[in-house]
Amino acid sequence: MELRPFWTRFFSFNWKFGLFLILLVCVPRFILVLQANSSGSYGSIGLIMVISAIAPFVFLGKYGRKQIGISKPQKYSWLFVAFASGLAVSILLYFLGEVLYGNSHENWYVYIAKSYKIPPGIDPHNKAILFSIMALTGMTFSPIGEELFFRGIVHASFAKSIGEKKAGTVEGTAFALTHISHFGLVFINDQWSFLILPALIWVGSMFLISKLFLTVKRYSGSILGAIICHAGFNLGMIGCIFYGLF
Repeated sequence: MELRPFWTRFFSFNWKFGLFLILLVCVPRFILVLQANSSGSYGSIGLIMVISAIAPFVFLGKYGRKQIGISKPQKYSWLFVAFASGLAVSILLYFLGEVLYGNSHENWYVYIAKSYKIPPGIDPHNKAILFSIMALTGMTFSPIGEELFFRGIVHASFAKSIGEKKAGTVEGTAFALTHISHFGLVFINDQWSFLILPALIWVGSMFLISKLFLTVKRYSGSILGAIICHAGFNLGMIGCIFYGLF
């Protein structure tokens, strides 16, 4: 039995439970990120990541947590592959944005960089300190929260009903669409705009990246593989923003 006994009175561990989790976490997150992009205050995003991270421990018993990959890796070598592949993909996405959109707000990394609040003309020393802080937080909060949630409890609940392959498509789609709030629906010059083509490229990239996270989870035999891959991606993204764009 995956769920804790208390929750079995309300849920079964199936696609309905997975959909409940998506609505419970992703809808408020989408709204809060949009609010943060317009207000410039991103404190609430950390809370959403914490909620995402603790969801498996709130809802699942020991057997359920093991089923979603909270266990020791079976192949530690895949952790190095995971980190390197996440880092490489983030750099490729940076170059794609540069080639297509340059330094305009249609470039996903340019828009996301707003949330980092890098002061214009910052000196190299302070820039390195700010980068270190952003890299540390970026490599912990969202990788742990999103992977335990999407590639963990959400994926496993759908897989129980519709199989691994279709479950990967469902949670990957949820992951990708949730990231429209980070880029795609943008707040520029005090007004909202939807950048159709850049958003499609961004969402498609997020979907493919979710497949990468799921792949390294499977080959490493642990959710840790997905977390490390995600951490590598975020490090690459933050590095490109700090030292490629600014």
